[in-house]
Amino acid sequence: MKIIKQVMLVTLFFILITSIAGAQTISQASTPEEVGLSKERLQRISAWLQTDVDKKDIPGAVVMVLRKGKIAYYEAFGYQDREKNIPMARNSIFRLYSMTKPFTSLAIMMLAEEGKVFLPVPVSRYLPEFKDLKVGVEKKDPATDKTELVLEKANREMTVQDLLRHTSGITYGIFGKSMVKDLYNKANLIDFNQTSAELVTKFSKLPLQYHPGTTWDYSMSTDILARIVEITSGVDFETFISDRITKPLKLADTAYWAEGAERLARLAEPQIDPATGQRPLRTLDATKKKKWAPGAMGLVSTAHDYARFCLMLLYGGTRDGVRLVSPKTIEHMTSNHIPPGYKYANPVQMQILWPSPSMETGQGFGLGFAITCEPERSPLPGSKGTYYWYGAFGTTFFVDPKEELIAIIMTQAPGKEIPLHYRLRHYVYQAFSY
Repeated sequence: MKIIKQVMLVTLFFILITSIAGAQTISQASTPEEVGLSKERLQRISAWLQTDVDKKDIPGAVVMVLRKGKIAYYEAFGYQDREKNIPMARNSIFRLYSMTKPFTSLAIMMLAEEGKVFLPVPVSRYLPEFKDLKVGVEKKDPATDKTELVLEKANREMTVQDLLRHTSGITYGIFGKSMVKDLYNKANLIDFNQTSAELVTKFSKLPLQYHPGTTWDYSMSTDILARIVEITSGVDFETFISDRITKPLKLADTAYWAEGAERLARLAEPQIDPATGQRPLRTLDATKKKKWAPGAMGLVSTAHDYARFCLMLLYGGTRDGVRLVSPKTIEHMTSNHIPPGYKYANPVQMQILWPSPSMETGQGFGLGFAITCEPERSPLPGSKGTYYWYGAFGTTFFVDPKEELIAIIMTQAPGKEIPLHYRLRHYVYQAFSY
């Protein structure tokens, strides 16, 4: 009996050690001052977000600020679910929406390193349906004075690089108005009952908004990339993200749905709109597995998980001894890929609401991220080479490699991501002490 007890104790000890080793938490700075940030000035973030919660601008939020690989600030505010009076917690889970896109870009670059995907080649090498796509051009008929959509042969085929940097000619049907966008909306492209293969078939029957390689326009290009991942890897996209990215990085709460009762209990919700008495219509159902795992949206995650992902990016593709890609690949991804002379769709919107990309604001675009190229032109503080993005329900992040800085804000407040990003940038940089 004594021997059995000793064996059990040894077994429990090793289970405990394994559990601790598997947790892989991020180091905490002893004080913010240790990493060159002012504790007093960081509290301005707390005052700002608590005010927004009290005014019901947002239901709640989680914010994490890291410098030199250590957490300097990590706080939760308000409600995970205001209507149910559930307080926000540091480990609350959020719908990432477009903050899913960097995962997809990374997946493509992993396959590029393996020689399975090549960025300069036509997309039709992987998706033959994309061989002869046409461009929809609106032209007015002088005889009838009516505007018609005329289909033109594309100047060239779109490349994988075009998909990564949003210069493919594809657009989103939900931003702005055009006859092509109307066709997108009628095609029901955002349908979680479809597969990636079925989505590609839909796109193959639609015209492009622009000639490939001429115009930057935020688009569903990343969803096409997800299908290329499936074809070149031989596994479905959701499995690839899990097996090749989230599991190796130990992102325990990052997936395409909040699986299990414990995770569902931590899922943050947008607050009810007083005008309608309902939650926002575009709220993704994160409570169950879906047929389609989009490359452009759909993941759920925590601030801590996303910080681990950003740390991997910041430190050249590796985290805790696990290397996903080489430092040169990260350098390539986070460099500007928009050549001089390219046009930018919705320039007023891009300059005022989205500081990316435009020559006027010094912002470019890499392979999955917006990039600060000329800080002297930027409306936001940050070093040259800072990269960042947003999610439609209020999530945002940025990484400043020069300062070894990461900042993340998670909330579920549709349409608040841009002002939140602006203010997060200012409040973080004003807290620098060296």
